[in-house]
Formats: sequence, C-alpha cells, structure tokens
Amino acid sequence: MSNIELIATATFGLEAVVKRELMNLGYIDLEVENGKVTFKGTEKDIPKTNIWLRTADRVLLKMGEFKALSFEELFEKTKALPWEEWIPEDGNFVVEGKSKDSKLFSISDCQRIVEKAVVEKLKTKYDVEWFEKTGPKYRIEVALLKDIATLTIDTSGEGLHKRGYRDRQGQAPIKETLAAAMVLLSFWNKDRVLFDPFCGSGTIPIEAAMIGKNIAPGIDRSFASEEWPRIKKEYWTEARREALKAIDNKSKLHILGCDIDRKAILRARDNAANFGLEDDITFFIKDFRDVDLKNEYGVVITNPPYGERIGEKKEVENLYRDLGIKFKELDTWSVYVITSDENFEKHYGKKASKKRKLYNGRIKVDYYQYYGPKKPVNS
Repeated sequence: MSNIELIATATFGLEAVVKRELMNLGYIDLEVENGKVTFKGTEKDIPKTNIWLRTADRVLLKMGEFKALSFEELFEKTKALPWEEWIPEDGNFVVEGKSKDSKLFSISDCQRIVEKAVVEKLKTKYDVEWFEKTGPKYRIEVALLKDIATLTIDTSGEGLHKRGYRDRQGQAPIKETLAAAMVLLSFWNKDRVLFDPFCGSGTIPIEAAMIGKNIAPGIDRSFASEEWPRIKKEYWTEARREALKAIDNKSKLHILGCDIDRKAILRARDNAANFGLEDDITFFIKDFRDVDLKNEYGVVITNPPYGERIGEKKEVENLYRDLGIKFKELDTWSVYVITSDENFEKHYGKKASKKRKLYNGRIKVDYYQYYGPKKPVNS
C-alpha cells in the first residue's frame, strides 16, 4: 500500500474545523490553505475520511502539482503523472477545470489539454486507441492558481453534505456540513440541552444528534471511489465496521427543534427517523416565543430567516429582537445564530462574544456566538 496525498476541500471559513476533524482522526502534518486541507495517507484513508468527515465538502486524491505557463508545459507535466495506476482501461473519466490569476486562463482549453495528456498516458499501459469509458467514474480536476496547476481526482462523488437522511427538505435548507460545523464550533456537548427554534427540516438537531452519538456522517451512503479497482473492497467494509462499533447507543440526548411550519416539522421527523434518531430529538410545532424553557445551561444553535426577500426585512428584525428578549431572561443559556444580517447584534440587543465569517451556499453570513456561563460540574 503506497503513500498518497489527499485534499479535504472546505467552504471558506471552515478550514480550521476540517483540520481539527482530521487531527481527531489521527492525521498529522496537515497543510491548511484557503478552501482545503492537504494531508498524507494510504488507500485505506480514502474510505475512512469520506465516511467520517462532517464539515469537509469532498475528499480529493492529489495526483500532482506543478508550475504551468504554457499548454505544452501543462500537457507534458500532466502526462508524466501516474494516471495508469488509478484509472483502469474502462475508466469513465471526465475533466473539469478552474483558473484564477494564471497565464492559462481558458478553462476549456486547459480541460482539453489535460484530457489529451491523460489519454496519452493511459495508452502507454493499455493497448487501445479508443477508451470506451464504461466503467467506474473518475472526475479529474485541473485547478490553476497563480500559474500553479493542481491535478486531482474526486474520491467522493456526490458532495459529503449528502448524508442520505434528508429525503425531504424545506425551501431554505442549510447544508449538513455547515450545520455540523455550527455544532462543532459551539460549546455544546451531549450532556446539555440543545434547542433550535427555527429547525425547518431538522438539519441542525440531526447533525447534533449524530455528533452526540458519534455516528459517522457517511456511514449510510456510497462514494465514487468504492468502484475503483485500486481500493480494495475490504477497506470499505473495515471502515464501515469500525464506524458502526464507534456509535454510542447508550447516551440519552436532549435535543429540541421547533418551527411554526407544520410541514417542516413533519419533514424533520421523517429525516430523523431515516437515521434512527427519532428518540433522541423532539420536534414540535410552535412559535419560539411560546416555548417554555428552563434556565438550565442549555445551548441554542439556529439558522433563522435572513429576510433576503423584499418586504421581509422588518419582520425578520422583529424576530431577532424577540429572540434577544427571550434569552435575556434565560441568562445561563449560550446562543449561536447564523445570519446574513450585518445588524443582527443591534436587533438582538447584545454584542456577540465572538463572530465568525462563513458562507451559507453563496450567501456571506456571520456566525454570532453568545457564550453563557459554564455549567457547574455537579448540576
């Protein structure tokens, strides 16, 4: 089993969270850059990281990195990479590309050159003139940044936010990866109450329950690289077996989610049931203003409406004000809110202990964190 380089891609602002996840999984010598964390491993680490990473977008196999100032240079250096070690004769490979601040700025030309180079390299191993591409899928990406070309193959297939539980979602869902990051960036732990007053289809409570019970997010889905001949089937079997053994079935969680939308709550209950979490989360239909909460060192983590549409802004500002009034009385609670409203603190009535710039899809948001007091050990 040879050593390889892997890249865990991440939404802007979540690189440090992905790095922490990788460190907790036992990886060292990590290189963090904008939108990605590079690390070393073996073929066994492709199943392990795909199954376990909660906040990464994808796991890419890094084939090579080099300076490319001309199409000839791009072709020759791409051809020199060991594509034949990974892609079989019937491999269904496609090339995608992106370029920023580089001399080679034509993405379509870069894709064409890279595909031609890969074909020529594969011809040195397989005695064919035409590749049928009927086998497993290989999504190759050529990414040019400041004249440095990075060549990768996507091991994940569908993005890692596709856990498999969210069959039904609401109109403005939050990605599972971002929801998991919100939980991991908070001071919540499985012994504390967690409440999402705008739970929608239940993504934040479900991600929290998976973290609380140590359920690997990718345990119940498939990945593109499962079909690759280079990665033995037993590696995937072993990784899933280890993930199953790691589940904490003994802990009793106290997670609450409410919403005024009846259909959203029905979706949330269905989604939780898809991962067997219906006994760990209580979803109910109610306006958060009417929810009776005790001052018990709970944690609020939520993605409320942003008021992006015309006519909604005043309504959302009132919502934020009422949220601040609600938790001013519950002074032992910690509150974590993500929103695109740059005046959130003014409406909420309190300056955040900390805020972090993130992205919810293409919307720039801030993650406002209000730290409550630490829960006494004996309470």
